[in-house]
Amino acid sequence: MALPEVKQNATEARLATLSLPEAGCTRAAREAALARVREMGLPSRRDEYWKYTHPDTLVSPEATPAALFKSDEPMMFDGFDRLKIVFIDGVFIAEASDDLSLEGVSIDRLEDICCKDIHWAKELYGVLEARGQSPVERPLAALNTAFATDGVAIHVTGKPSKPISLIYRHASETSDAILHHIVRVESGAEVTILENGPAASRFNKCMEIDIADGGALHHVRAQGRDHQRRAATHMFTRLGKESVYKSFTLTVNGVLTRNEQVVELTGDDAIAHVAGACVGDGDFHHDDTVFITHDAVNCESRQVFKKVLRNGATGVFQGKILVKEGAQKTDGYQISQSLLLDDDSQFLAKPELEIYADDVACSHGSTSGAIDETALFYLRSRGVPVKDATNMLTLAFLAEAVDEIEDQSLAEDIVTRLEGWLARRG
Repeated sequence: MALPEVKQNATEARLATLSLPEAGCTRAAREAALARVREMGLPSRRDEYWKYTHPDTLVSPEATPAALFKSDEPMMFDGFDRLKIVFIDGVFIAEASDDLSLEGVSIDRLEDICCKDIHWAKELYGVLEARGQSPVERPLAALNTAFATDGVAIHVTGKPSKPISLIYRHASETSDAILHHIVRVESGAEVTILENGPAASRFNKCMEIDIADGGALHHVRAQGRDHQRRAATHMFTRLGKESVYKSFTLTVNGVLTRNEQVVELTGDDAIAHVAGACVGDGDFHHDDTVFITHDAVNCESRQVFKKVLRNGATGVFQGKILVKEGAQKTDGYQISQSLLLDDDSQFLAKPELEIYADDVACSHGSTSGAIDETALFYLRSRGVPVKDATNMLTLAFLAEAVDEIEDQSLAEDIVTRLEGWLARRG
């Protein structure tokens, strides 16, 4: 079926600004991804899964300029011992990064992979992204696979002694970054991956994660600082038998952010937890879109998303649990909630369950409301100023999402940053 002329023209206008990198072993995957983009067309507001989020600035030929944010506040995770991999406006900076050697893991740049005909990542690059295009099309992810110019391939064979930290810095007000990361966690291996930083004026990031039987990956991400930035991120994760995937995202600034998580539980007894907390003020639009597929027995998934919105901010949640035939004893939980601190903000939610097995425990819920006046009165009656009382109740509201972080020290750092943001914005 031919694309509508408007969508086709918009797609070709964007593609005209890009060129396929020297592809090496990823050439076939890139060419297939480009074909998918042309077949699907880039997203528009008429598309079902984009009706709450206007994608124009994410697909336009040029990035909208974004001012740089100046702050003396330390960057996220600065107090942690970690292996730092730094990108500035989407380009790997060796001088700012640590040596990429770490026990239990090997790390290669995407650029180096593209120069080789044989590499383990060849079997994974673009594969999970392509699988994630059905039943919902994700053309921005396909665009990423085709045109990503940098990124890393992380092969985890043991249990590294410290997290791997991907740091994204923003230096140009017109930067337009496309990064693609590949992660393979072998059987019995375990790793923590951190991400933080504004990245670029416009950021398109894709991460493909393959977790073998008995493997585990913990992911903690912080998006913030430069408020005028725009970002579309995708994480595609496939889990084997008895494997674990836990991902948490904190977002505190950004005029437009869309985070998509596509998770497949393909091995029995696998566990996948996806969580997020965001606090938005003013011209802030934040979209979490999640699709979790249960395709094995006795698997557990959790989606926990909390949004605090004020001064006209907008939050979006689209979450689906698909339980395939034969995926018995599935335990699927989904909750999305917003705290609206004024009458101008809005929360738009689309929770979904689609179940083809008869021995499951699945639930979903979505609520939106204001500060609990009774709790606020209780705190004020005991001498707590209204601003402090509001901040305390806000942090309590976000706690369920933050509790999904496995590492307590990382969770405490997230709470500290939330406290600071609320104090500055009060």
